[in-house]
Amino acid sequence: MPLNDRQIKNAKPADKAYKLADSGGLYLQITPAGGKLWRLKYRISGKEKLLSIGKYPEISLVEAREAAENARRMIAQSQDPAAMKQQAKQERKAALLNNFENLARQWHTENLHRWKQNHAARIMADMEKDVFPHIGKMAIDEIKVADVKAVIEKIHQRGASVSAEKIRQWIGAVYQHAAKLELTDRNPALPLRGHFEKKETTHMPALPREELPAFYQKLLQADIDHKNRIAMLLTMLVFLRSTELRGAEWQEIDLENKVWNIPAERMKMKRGHAVPLADWTLALLQELHAQTGHTPYLFPSRTKAQGFISDATLTRIIERIGYKGIATPHGFRSLASSILNEQGYNRDAIERQLAHIEENRIRAAYNRADYMAERIEFMQWYSDFLRGHYQEALAMLEAGGETKAV
Repeated sequence: MPLNDRQIKNAKPADKAYKLADSGGLYLQITPAGGKLWRLKYRISGKEKLLSIGKYPEISLVEAREAAENARRMIAQSQDPAAMKQQAKQERKAALLNNFENLARQWHTENLHRWKQNHAARIMADMEKDVFPHIGKMAIDEIKVADVKAVIEKIHQRGASVSAEKIRQWIGAVYQHAAKLELTDRNPALPLRGHFEKKETTHMPALPREELPAFYQKLLQADIDHKNRIAMLLTMLVFLRSTELRGAEWQEIDLENKVWNIPAERMKMKRGHAVPLADWTLALLQELHAQTGHTPYLFPSRTKAQGFISDATLTRIIERIGYKGIATPHGFRSLASSILNEQGYNRDAIERQLAHIEENRIRAAYNRADYMAERIEFMQWYSDFLRGHYQEALAMLEAGGETKAV
């Protein structure tokens, strides 16, 4: 006799599991713990099998009968419902394993040997902050170009366009990893290459890094005012825009605390800016102070009593030593950014040192004290990097018997 809801509700657990039969092989198993489990007993290919349908009351009597009827239809077509259920379960499990976050973590682990520790940590931190919350749980083959575009545009909108492009590249690399595993033949990050190019500022020519020793050698040999030579060396060291450097005042320089504090009114973005001073930078400033410390400006004009050197001063030096069209004062900012990013330093900290402001000014105002500790570290590293090339230039001049500038 078929079951009814009252029988099911009144069924009490016993010392051993027992069954309440319904019809057509469907029954409810009552466990000693009080669980009520729907089961369907059936035969296929001469073998007796058992299908688990679910728990009561999550699966009602009506729903259990519908599930049993669906299973019988499959059996009539020589399909094993238990095997099909297990296959579906495995497919769901595979889909979970093949979501973007899992594959991204695989890709990251497999490439750890290629990266410096801080660079690897930065990649994963950026993924966890900007990517996984949006597409991490999506199956690798479900993510569309529009999904990736939404991720990188969100990053771009806060003024971090360099980070947006890097993350696009990393998403693309995860898809290349998935392709090697034969999980997909798509790459929705690829069509977005160069997506922000039209919005980027055109960069001035940046000196190729392999030219640094030769550039320093020619700068040392050039017949120019030594104060202007120091201005060029500092331009390369402190990442400031030309106006910000040329208009510098001695009252901004704190030699004791090794920092250059530039007031907001002198900055392009109208936000006060601090420049950590590395050892070589400090030495150059002390040398310069002996020459111009009696004036308000680091680089006073020779023609204007209350002015500083013109923008053309540094440009003419670059042209005079043979680097016209190859380097510009502004291009040294790009050179520094490129080298530091390749070293794996925090891109947001680099952007802060370049005094690039995010569009979300509220976020910027509370941005981890402006990454000062990280900036001090990489400004010293970059100073040592440049000084190494400068010393190489000195050695070349001495070895060749050349006369170097004083």
